[in-house]
Amino acid sequence: MIVSLIATLTARPETREELFRLLVDQVEPTRAENGCIDYNLHVDAMDPQVFMFYENWKSQADLDAHMEMQHLKPLLSQIDRLLARPIDIWRLRPAEPTGNG
Repeated sequence: MIVSLIATLTARPETREELFRLLVDQVEPTRAENGCIDYNLHVDAMDPQVFMFYENWKSQADLDAHMEMQHLKPLLSQIDRLLARPIDIWRLRPAEPTGNG
């Protein structure tokens, strides 16, 4: 089953540019990972401190493997220093056509 999620990261004002560079550096290597369907980085149109990833993975195992990738280490090792608040993650599932979405 496809795993979809939205992850929102809010930078501290003084670390915004550093966080942005680290996030941008994740996009291409992540898109090349096995099981990555898509991996898109966005910036909130009203608040440039807020970044959002929209991701789709072929399976939970693929997402789990992604979280262990070496290219994430520079970001994850500094996450508390870079962020103003914890990462907000929404896990999504397709809405069923029966109306039970």
